[in-house]
Amino acid sequence: MVNNDFDLSGKVAVVTGGNGGIGLGIAKGLAAAGAAIVVAARNKEKTARAVSDIEALGARAVGTTLDVQSEDSVRAMVTAATQAFGPIDILINNAGIAIAGEPQSTPLEEWVRVINTNLTGVFLCCKQVHPCMIAAGGGKIINIGSMLSIFGHELVSSYAATKGGVVQLTKSLALAWAQDNVQVNAILPGWISTDLTAATEANPELYNAIKARIPEGRWGIPADCAGAAVFLASRASDYVTGISLAVDGGFSSR
Repeated sequence: MVNNDFDLSGKVAVVTGGNGGIGLGIAKGLAAAGAAIVVAARNKEKTARAVSDIEALGARAVGTTLDVQSEDSVRAMVTAATQAFGPIDILINNAGIAIAGEPQSTPLEEWVRVINTNLTGVFLCCKQVHPCMIAAGGGKIINIGSMLSIFGHELVSSYAATKGGVVQLTKSLALAWAQDNVQVNAILPGWISTDLTAATEANPELYNAIKARIPEGRWGIPADCAGAAVFLASRASDYVTGISLAVDGGFSSR
């Protein structure tokens, strides 16, 4: 008998920041498992290309503009998603930014922008999608953290603070919404090759030092996060909530 616990056919998934990098890798994985995908992001051109890539897999997909810092924008995204495909079953909170700099030199406006995008934005999306999931009888929320949910970093203190906050928010929402059959979990990607890591990868000494610490012996690619996302989005994880799953090739175990 075929195990269909990982089948997402008939499910609707919203992926914030889903037009590139880890978000697109996860979106493609969910689409391959049968979900209809709503790519919610700021760059319309990138979103259009991502939608085409997902449709090429034989899946249904639409794009919608989203600024996670604005509750009005989040509400509009939820409306657009439900109008396109129906109630939202799966939410992937992937949108995020990082601004490097020494903490003592960080302007307040930069700190606030990172906090509002990476942490408040996750809260707003969860809050607005929650009623949809109640109406659907349950749902799955997957928040994208980071290795910096665990470790600190001297040059991206605001980013690290938000990613630590994402883990605690994940636990709190898991407790609050268990009664609603909404499972809330987090994925903590390790060193994944994306546009955001391009500067690090361009430094051979730093790139190789990081690679040497990864037990799997390689940097990850966005598709490496897809399997974990499919698991946490599917019936297979119905008894899993409040966890943070590292997808890092063993980096955080060393």
